[in-house]
Amino acid sequence: MKKLFMSVFTLLFVLILAACGNSEASTNTENESSDSENGSEEVVIDSPVEIEFWHAMSGDHEKVLTEITDDFNGSQENITVKLVNQGSYDDLSKKNMAAAKANTLPVMTQAYEDWITEYLQNDLVADITPYVNHSEYGMSEEELNDIVDVFREANIWDGKYYGLPFNKSTRIMFYNVDYLEDAGVEVPKTWEELRAASEKLTGEKDGKQVVGLGLENSVTLEFNQWVHQAGGEYFNEASGEFMMNSPEGKTALEFVNGMIQDGIARTAGEDGYMSGPFTRGDVALYIGSSAGIPYVAGPAEENGINWSAAVLPAGEEAATPFAGTNVSIFASASDEEKLAAWEYMKFLINTENTTKWAMASGYLPVRYSALESEEWKAYTAENPAYGVGEQQFDAGFYDPRIVGAYGLKNAVAKELDRVLLGELTVEEGLEAAEAMANKELGK
Repeated sequence: MKKLFMSVFTLLFVLILAACGNSEASTNTENESSDSENGSEEVVIDSPVEIEFWHAMSGDHEKVLTEITDDFNGSQENITVKLVNQGSYDDLSKKNMAAAKANTLPVMTQAYEDWITEYLQNDLVADITPYVNHSEYGMSEEELNDIVDVFREANIWDGKYYGLPFNKSTRIMFYNVDYLEDAGVEVPKTWEELRAASEKLTGEKDGKQVVGLGLENSVTLEFNQWVHQAGGEYFNEASGEFMMNSPEGKTALEFVNGMIQDGIARTAGEDGYMSGPFTRGDVALYIGSSAGIPYVAGPAEENGINWSAAVLPAGEEAATPFAGTNVSIFASASDEEKLAAWEYMKFLINTENTTKWAMASGYLPVRYSALESEEWKAYTAENPAYGVGEQQFDAGFYDPRIVGAYGLKNAVAKELDRVLLGELTVEEGLEAAEAMANKELGK
């Protein structure tokens, strides 16, 4: 009996040890899985890695991007980033999708939020959350929160990061200082003041016919600005509904269309961009992108135009759209390429470089530390227009991040253009815009 008891005891002991061993093995497997999912699986770049970054920057923007990239390459032993200009944003988008079909995607790309949504739905874009949270080469909570809220949040889908913000701009109002002073007009801060100022500033000045307010040809493509300022909503991302055909949308369209029909506002027309007419003195006020500051500054100086900039006038609300792209990594890249890309992304938007980028390009710094830096403060004190965009962060919003957002906006813009051309009434235009939006949405 004693022998039987000892045998049973020994068997139980062995089973317990085995269970403990299996439990430990199970725990280790779970930890390994967790480590892998959290990006802490060891990846070492101990041999040369070259990655391509496809972008759509041109002119001075491409020049400063090249300078920053050269600085990064010079700081690395094994990582080289090769910049590849793919033309316009539309070209870049098409080439990315073509490369996806051909399995020839680059490691990195510039991408709007709606592009990232499409890439995500097709398993093309890498989740960079493991890199963000990595204990060695990730970002601390302080560093992560240093990225401007509206820009950081635009790169999060279901709690995960699929990009980091790069070239971000917003709408600002340029104005001809001398024209306003001569007319005794204050810089308008509300819609009512904007209309009154446009009326007073329209007329003959120095032998030329000046129009009060200048708008880009793309005003209808970016009409979300006016709808939000009227207190409405252009598109609801959560419900997937086009919302502009509303009392607020009507107010917005009547306001802009009314000024154009009354001759106190105009679009750029054959000039392409309003920076041309503004820097020639053909318009007194001009609503355009902060990224256009360099395109205003040079010609204005050549033509002797005394100008400055201010925040957008508010309607029922203060609202300004934030535009521009992010930097994302494609999922097809190797682990070493992804890590190399992550190191470059951090470098590209660090405090020093986002400040350098903003001063050279007119885009906004994407870090609070850059906005608070002595270098940026000194620069904006000397060049006040560059500091206007950041004054609107609390009023900022970004475009809906749905697949085909740009196509939807284009379809809507064509119907709104018909209103501005006098082919449709405001009510008809809103109905047509909603119909086209729903068609784009497959409704």
